[in-house]
Amino acid sequence: MSLQKKRIRLGDLLKSEGVITEAQLQEALVRQKQTGQKLGRALTDVGAISEHDLHVLLARHLGIDYLELSNLQLDLAVVSLLPEAQARRYRALVLHQDQRGLLVGMADPSDLFAYDEIARAVGQPIRVALISESELLRTIDVIYRNTDEIAQLAAEVDEQLAGGDVQLDSMLEDEQAADAPIIRLLQSMFGDALRAKASDIHIEPDEKVLRIRLRVDGVLQEQTIEGRGVASAMVTRLKLMSGLDISEKRLPQDGRFTVRVEDHSVDVRVSTMPIQYGESVVLRLLDQSANLMRLDELGLPEDLRTRFEHLIQRNNGMVLVTGPTGSGKTTTLYSALNEVNRPGFKIITAEDPVEYRLERINQVGINSKIGLSFSRVLRTVLRQDPDIILVGEMRDEETVEIGLRAAMTGHLVFSTLHTISAAGAIHRLLDMGAPPYLVAAALHGILAQRLVRRVCEHCREPAQLNPHQRVWLEALIGVEQLDQYQFMQGSGCNFCHLTGYLGRIGVYELLELDSHLTEALRCDPTGFVEIANASPNFRPLVYCALEYAAKGITSMDEVIRVSGGLVSDLAGSAGMAGGRALEHIAEPVG
Repeated sequence: MSLQKKRIRLGDLLKSEGVITEAQLQEALVRQKQTGQKLGRALTDVGAISEHDLHVLLARHLGIDYLELSNLQLDLAVVSLLPEAQARRYRALVLHQDQRGLLVGMADPSDLFAYDEIARAVGQPIRVALISESELLRTIDVIYRNTDEIAQLAAEVDEQLAGGDVQLDSMLEDEQAADAPIIRLLQSMFGDALRAKASDIHIEPDEKVLRIRLRVDGVLQEQTIEGRGVASAMVTRLKLMSGLDISEKRLPQDGRFTVRVEDHSVDVRVSTMPIQYGESVVLRLLDQSANLMRLDELGLPEDLRTRFEHLIQRNNGMVLVTGPTGSGKTTTLYSALNEVNRPGFKIITAEDPVEYRLERINQVGINSKIGLSFSRVLRTVLRQDPDIILVGEMRDEETVEIGLRAAMTGHLVFSTLHTISAAGAIHRLLDMGAPPYLVAAALHGILAQRLVRRVCEHCREPAQLNPHQRVWLEALIGVEQLDQYQFMQGSGCNFCHLTGYLGRIGVYELLELDSHLTEALRCDPTGFVEIANASPNFRPLVYCALEYAAKGITSMDEVIRVSGGLVSDLAGSAGMAGGRALEHIAEPVG
């Protein structure tokens, strides 16, 4: 190992190379003392050198390669040769295996102790390369899934349950058995879901197997476990954790609990339902440790975000956020509340359930079992002298009318509706019995949204339009515009679990009710949708999605998927809307 001969103080090396100045070094040293981080990270944080340039220089000095993980195809079996605990501890990852042994990427290749421990752990000759620590940690989170551990623990539970239901009850009710297989199985399952950034866990017993499916970026990923007996143990334990009746298996039940997973506090909403081979359980995961997103992080186009911010800064009126289930409405509303949450305003929310805890905001959880409905809470809220009110969902005529009248009497009211478009929310309100004059007077704006998956940055490549996509686009923007843009797709890699997508971003449309639309609503409610779609200030959601596809952020498959039912709703106004929308589309990718 020749790295020891090349050890040199990083600051001295960078100064001798003329890369940084003494003043920059001193500034980084001060930051290092304040934060406890390594000098290299401190230097990049103060802007003395870029992370890439730092890595290239260090690799050259040490006589090794600098590799970018985003350019590598990793073999999961090879990576697993180094256990996760040691990979995290020594900031290392096995990248490749050949006749010479293993190539190991290290964030600090000059750490000789880590080198010796890694060589001992893998039991093979190793050679090292330098890799980015930030890329390394992100890759570890993606690569080291708990699927093997979950299967092994499930087998232990199945073996333990071989004696029958009496053993099941005694095992599950023993609260002191922290090392019991069922406890470790659930902890491993939650840990796997958290790393995969899953929003839901589905536990589904079948005739001979148990399926555990994670919803990641809106799509389910499945793991199959042999042995259906494990399901009853998991369901019973989850019922105990959420205070549900473990003896009731014929009726659906709902509950919630909080679990601590890898320094994250996760709020879990539990829904059980009897099915053919037992009980299906869906767990909605809400990471309370995660920071709320700001409005500028949601994906709102700048002009639309500016208009939306003006709406939520008003001192009265109603603002609605609409979209189907799972479209990010709650996230948008919480971001809006966070934006207006100041000591000078009293904010009260009525939610079912309360999803995120916010400081300085009075949050009320709806409980229909004891008669605590949205309408009842809303009537009480109005006697609590609020400035801003959030109603989780407009579900019935009474709630709608109270909310609209509150918006007319000096309160700013936020709420959601399940409609596919902004203009469609008007018809939904009217169908729920709200008078057109009341809607026109109280409603100021409607934000409709969807979530599209982002093309994975690590495996993105140019995409060729298929015949269906080409016909769809020609009808929307015309043949002349079509060939100006280079669309992208993901080929699938380790970072995106071979899906081609990594993460999601919102696409939006905002309908503001100006004097023209307000008058149209009063005079012609049935024709309001067509009038709204033709409004010069309205840009349909489909064009926001298309803009992201033109920028290479998402794919045409995603654009068409989220636009189902929307394009036909534009009817005769689609051509006019398209002409305006194309002015906003950025320069083509590539």
